[in-house]
Amino acid sequence: MSFGQGGPPQQWDPWKPHSQQPWNGGGGGAGQSPDWAALAEASEARHKRRRLLLIGGGALATVAIGTAVAVAVVSANGDDRAAGGPSSQLPGTADIPSATATAPSFAPTSAPPPLDPKEFVASAQKDKAPLSPDILFPGTQLTMGETVYRKGPTADTRDCASAAKATLPKVLNNNDCTRLIRVTYTKDGMAVTVGVAVFDTEAQATRAKQQADNKSIVKSLAGGGVKEFCDGAVCRSTTNAYGRYAYFTLAGFTDGKDVTEKDTAVFATGDDLQEFTFRQIRRRGEAQASAAANQ
Repeated sequence: MSFGQGGPPQQWDPWKPHSQQPWNGGGGGAGQSPDWAALAEASEARHKRRRLLLIGGGALATVAIGTAVAVAVVSANGDDRAAGGPSSQLPGTADIPSATATAPSFAPTSAPPPLDPKEFVASAQKDKAPLSPDILFPGTQLTMGETVYRKGPTADTRDCASAAKATLPKVLNNNDCTRLIRVTYTKDGMAVTVGVAVFDTEAQATRAKQQADNKSIVKSLAGGGVKEFCDGAVCRSTTNAYGRYAYFTLAGFTDGKDVTEKDTAVFATGDDLQEFTFRQIRRRGEAQASAAANQ
């Protein structure tokens, strides 16, 4: 009686699932024991084949990595390869910049220093621009900030002492004043006369400023609708110098009232005109400096 299926017995294949394993004697009886040597050989064959597959896969991975590195090296040295040289070729020592190489030097160049405007108003030799009351004090009014002053009469004399009072005539004469220009401005019952004394040198103008005292005042200039002022009344005066010019202000009330320390508006008027005179003299120097630089 047969307990198996009909047909010839199947050949055992260790790599084929569910294939029939051979038994000793080839009889296939139930009482026979398996061929343990054959089973061991088959197991060893399976392990050996698996090791070969693993080794082969690792070799392929190594080859792939090596190829990637080679591609990276070729790409990094693409310029050398394109020029026909080997990818490992390096520049010679002479072609590599040295860390201690001397930096390139250039011939020093510099623009000429700007001309100083004060130099052009410091002496008669350089101060050649036209000069008159209307050039130094142009227009019919003056605006300082929000304050507007109305321009009054002007005067110009070569006899400097004749346009000065108290101790100022002596100061001007001692320092060889060559010209005295005056102008008067008014606002709200106040008037201020500016006197600009002209000298040949800056040193003379500076000495005149230093020698002047609180009694060295310019004569007030009235006329053209401006009443006499500071003629016997107390007024406020200032003295300053820039370049070859010394300039003076005399500010007071047109009604003859004395100026006191509380009359801040009169002080402000004198300060405004003193500042404007300085600016005008400096602008005179700037204009001449600019013209000389463009020649």
